[in-house]
Amino acid sequence: MLRGRRVGQGVQLIIAPASQADEAEAESTGAMQILRDAGATVLSTGCGACAGYGGGLPGGATVISSTARNFRGRMGPADTQVYLASPATVAASALAGRISDPREELV
Repeated sequence: MLRGRRVGQGVQLIIAPASQADEAEAESTGAMQILRDAGATVLSTGCGACAGYGGGLPGGATVISSTARNFRGRMGPADTQVYLASPATVAASALAGRISDPREELV
């Protein structure tokens, strides 16, 4: 979905591979380069934004994440709105600059 495309203006796409093995596989298949070319920031493996890596999220931000957990304050100040979704929905939303249905990008 992201191949040859860029994330929407004003959108941050932050990738934190779950493990070094996952990161190595993504590098070997070219998937990581597609993410970088689309404008993604790649963090070290691990918890990513939930642990504050890569800088804090501003108050009042809207986040869509493919992580497994969500609770107030996990990814920034208590007024940060965090929505959980599939990786496809996150990618489509990064392209559109709003929470989007990935089927719109596959047409």
